[in-house]
Amino acid sequence: MLKDLPLPSVFAHRGASAHAPENTLAAFKLAHEQGADGIEFDVKLTKDGQVVAFHDPSLARTSNGTGRISEYTLEALKQLDAGSWFNEKFRGERIPTLAEIFETVGSQLFMNIELTNYATPFDSLVEKVAELVKRYRQEEHVIYSSFFPHNLIRAAQLTPGLPRGQLALPGPAGWWQRRWGRFLSIQAEHPYSQDVSAQNVDRAHHLGRRVYVWTVNNPTEMLRLQALGVDGIFTDDPQLALSVYHRA
Repeated sequence: MLKDLPLPSVFAHRGASAHAPENTLAAFKLAHEQGADGIEFDVKLTKDGQVVAFHDPSLARTSNGTGRISEYTLEALKQLDAGSWFNEKFRGERIPTLAEIFETVGSQLFMNIELTNYATPFDSLVEKVAELVKRYRQEEHVIYSSFFPHNLIRAAQLTPGLPRGQLALPGPAGWWQRRWGRFLSIQAEHPYSQDVSAQNVDRAHHLGRRVYVWTVNNPTEMLRLQALGVDGIFTDDPQLALSVYHRA
């Protein structure tokens, strides 16, 4: 659980995405090899209701597909190459299902699952994710996060006791999210790096919440956040972060 993670914890953002194609099993396995405490990844539903790890609504940036991921069945998605856009040595890397992630690294890493049904906010994503968490007995290894409060509320209903983190947008929008977020029953806040101050870290801790910051790739910023007492960071380069924190 969260209480067992080192401070500050190092979560590999979409896996070790500085060194492998994001949201792939290759990136997650590399994060484990590099010593990350956890991984962060984004989940969405396919056309046939399967849960997969993918960030963008569109396939174009991180695969050789076109169109929206919700327009494809899992079988069709599995024909796509999700690796060679990053580097030719990753050609043939596939879009993973949540079940495959649990089977591959579920016993090795803590997992921050971002519920990213932002284009389809009232689909069954939360229900499908919670079902898989229970089926694979991952309750001790998962924290949910989302920009949508109703996702976190629904996750709490389906899997009571699992930690939940509210993501906050950068700038003024994030300030408002943090204000009304005080009334949410959550265990963590996930602010944007440049918006983190000693005051809001102290406020979150006073509410009994942890502070996990996104997305931090600069060593100077890593040290600033450590000095402020944040509980962890999301980073594309866990190897670098562990070195900065003298844990490499």
